Amino acid sequence: MASRVMVLRGYGFNCEEETAAAYRAAGAEPVIVFASDWFAGKATLREFDMLHVPGGFSFGDDLGSGQVFANRLKQGKFPSGERVWTEVERFIADAGTIVGVCNGFQVLVRAGLLPNLGGSFAQEASLAANLSGHFEDRWVRCAPSGLGKQRFGANPFDLPVRHGEGRLVFGSPQIRAEVHERGLLGLRYVDAAGEPASAYPENPNGADDAGAGLFSADGRVFGLMPHPEAYLSPFNHPAWPSRVRAGTLKPDDESDGLRFVKALLSTKSAPRAAEASAQRT
Repeated sequence: MASRVMVLRGYGFNCEEETAAAYRAAGAEPVIVFASDWFAGKATLREFDMLHVPGGFSFGDDLGSGQVFANRLKQGKFPSGERVWTEVERFIADAGTIVGVCNGFQVLVRAGLLPNLGGSFAQEASLAANLSGHFEDRWVRCAPSGLGKQRFGANPFDLPVRHGEGRLVFGSPQIRAEVHERGLLGLRYVDAAGEPASAYPENPNGADDAGAGLFSADGRVFGLMPHPEAYLSPFNHPAWPSRVRAGTLKPDDESDGLRFVKALLSTKSAPRAAEASAQRT
């Protein structure tokens, strides 16, 4: 049974079509939903297995990237009077999963969904301005680590990044240490030798501990800065001509981006899928 994924649109997100295409290619059933329709009560998370908050520039990055949309999640209400945040909490408690890419990652961090070590959804990390001082649009290599090795396998991924505020920083040394201890830094930028990258440009933003992706303490929420949805064909990669000439790339090869999206879908739980099926029938 295919996972149903709510992919948000509107308020400045701009990667929803590529994201839906990625989930569709991975065997899921994505539905693009205007965030305004969700907030108006015209859609509900109960209909879905996963919520995806895509990349873009939500609310023009006013007050900081992802901050305004995070505030809408935490303070907004449905016409019924129920808080949007209550539905989000219930969705996670019912084994739903949430993924945020780039601006979506920024939203999840500022909303306190990542890493949420204390369980109170207080902000414990941030995605600060790149140390390079400018917008980064480049390809990077990332390797799963900690919980990421269980979810995504051991092989590295080539993925594109495009952001101005992607430097993962933690609120205190204690939070940073606990994230490592619990294996929540699920994806890291690595160099040519496969080691965590501390130098630019392999680490494109100067992130603490080369952090490219982060899990929540309960493993139900994941955010990452790279864009797997932008690499659905092996011919999207800038090195495809040389790979074809070397015989290492064939037309039916699977891209790293699609492989990553398939791994994201594997995190859904059977109870949530069964519940969603019952509600649809």
